[in-house]
Amino acid sequence: MAGPAPRTRPLSALRDFLRSEAAGGIILMAVAALALVIANSPAAPLYFGALKSYMLGLSVLHWINDALMAVFFLLVGLEIKREMLDGQLSSWGRRVLPGFAALGGMIAPALFYLAFNLGSPESLRGWAIPTATDIAFALGVLSLLGPRVPASLKVFLTALAILDDLGAVIIIAIFYTAELSGLYLGLAAATLVVLTALNRFGVTRLVPYLLLGAALWYFTLKSGVHATLAGVALALTIPLKPSPARPDDAASPLHKLEHGLHPYVAFLVIPVFGFANAGVSFSGLGLATLAAPVPLGIMLGLFLGKQVGVFGFGWLAIRAGLADLPARASWPQFYGIALLCGIGFTMSLFIGLLAFPDSEALQNQTKIGVLAGSLLSGIGGWLLLRLCPGEVMHKKQG
Repeated sequence: MAGPAPRTRPLSALRDFLRSEAAGGIILMAVAALALVIANSPAAPLYFGALKSYMLGLSVLHWINDALMAVFFLLVGLEIKREMLDGQLSSWGRRVLPGFAALGGMIAPALFYLAFNLGSPESLRGWAIPTATDIAFALGVLSLLGPRVPASLKVFLTALAILDDLGAVIIIAIFYTAELSGLYLGLAAATLVVLTALNRFGVTRLVPYLLLGAALWYFTLKSGVHATLAGVALALTIPLKPSPARPDDAASPLHKLEHGLHPYVAFLVIPVFGFANAGVSFSGLGLATLAAPVPLGIMLGLFLGKQVGVFGFGWLAIRAGLADLPARASWPQFYGIALLCGIGFTMSLFIGLLAFPDSEALQNQTKIGVLAGSLLSGIGGWLLLRLCPGEVMHKKQG
């Protein structure tokens, strides 16, 4: 007699997530390189002119950074909610190591940046730029290493990056909010209340959430709070419906929306953002530009600050007996992952735009620092993970 059919896990299983993010990361590398080539070619005026052209009251670049990236933040919010309630971060035991590492990976890079920019009040606003990790880029590099890297480290990196994104969302909400409009802020709050009520009353159709989400984005845009945060707020109201019998329900609205968005975000939204924001002209730039406080602080914050913070705080958590080294991983491999966390491309560029909205010069310096720091971190992490051996077994710490 045949046994019961095994329960089919939804497509939000972690390995599918890793696979799609890795592919998206490789595409992101390609479009970033293409943007740099175009920005330093005879086609540069066409490239920059197209980004500055206006449509429906906003420039093309603003549509990309304020509207298209709201979809990215919606996906970020969905992933944060799912992982916190029903995934790799659903218990305190699972949160400890990536949580400590993510905290260190935000504190140390910010301190590195501040060390080079204390004398400039204007550039101090960029302290959060090197605190972010680009999960798509980092997993893209890991995908080039194949089975050399244990799956446990890929899971750790993903969990750390999700907590890192949560930290970035909080930083943006607190430190990069413009003057507020009481009227539109009230309308946004009222819309959020209605969305929450839909969830409480058990509404599972996505259409009402998405229609109200569009209104929430518009009110947030007009309120002075950055419009992309509307995506995160909307995500938190989408029902997940976890239950003991079906802890990972593929039919839940959250899973459906997450899987519907994933390919568009990985293969359209992020590449378009990268192409629009990575282009910087190197004309007239030299080593002196890289040594300026903003790019130097960002570069060293990403390359040195991230590895010091992620590895140092992770080491402390493991040595204190609060967590274990990821299964089948060695300390050099763990350090290699800390290096990869210095790839801060997408979120770092985004925070840079918020930090220096009125200074094209500082935005270009930000791009140079992010590209240099991410490149050093990516190459360093790839080399270390390729050369260092793993451990088949290791003793439980503590």
